[in-house]
Amino acid sequence: MTAQSTPDGRRPANRGPRAAAGNREALVAAAREIFAAHGLDAPLSAIARRAGVGQGVLYRHFPDRDAVAAAVLEENVREVEQAAAARGATPDGVLGVLTWHLAQSAAFIGLLHADGASGHFAAHAYARDLSERVERALRGCLPDGHRLADPDDLMLAVAMVSGAVTGPTREGREHRALAAWRLIGVTVGPVRPFGG
Repeated sequence: MTAQSTPDGRRPANRGPRAAAGNREALVAAAREIFAAHGLDAPLSAIARRAGVGQGVLYRHFPDRDAVAAAVLEENVREVEQAAAARGATPDGVLGVLTWHLAQSAAFIGLLHADGASGHFAAHAYARDLSERVERALRGCLPDGHRLADPDDLMLAVAMVSGAVTGPTREGREHRALAAWRLIGVTVGPVRPFGG
């Protein structure tokens, strides 16, 4: 595969090691978009193209599909954790961030509920760890008496909502997620990524 060309048809200059961090960020952002649109079976070449790098660059950062998925999912979980740890965090706001990620990424849903039966992501223990981190983050911002404060209710509610997140568009998936939260009587703040 050849490297992406500039608008005038020339190959972009090789920026060498200085470009590594930027390339990795671009690959993770591209993978989030491609996986959201096409699922975990999407061609890795599509991720490299979307990021504007060659496949060799992708493989320097991520040796296989599992590593790409893990990087995207790690970033999703980290945003939920950051939202929960932010000053003034509320359950509604953190659930809004979680809901944004659910609507954005079927892969995120799949890994939060990995049962070991899928051949898509070999690291079942890693997926379980991600799920537990999301649970800890959410539980840490729930006040006593919150509708989801019961130990068994929190992740059951997340599983129920994520099960409702279907459809071909992000907007449709978000609409279904919010409807599911309403049906179980949980208020969700603005659905958006964590902005710091």
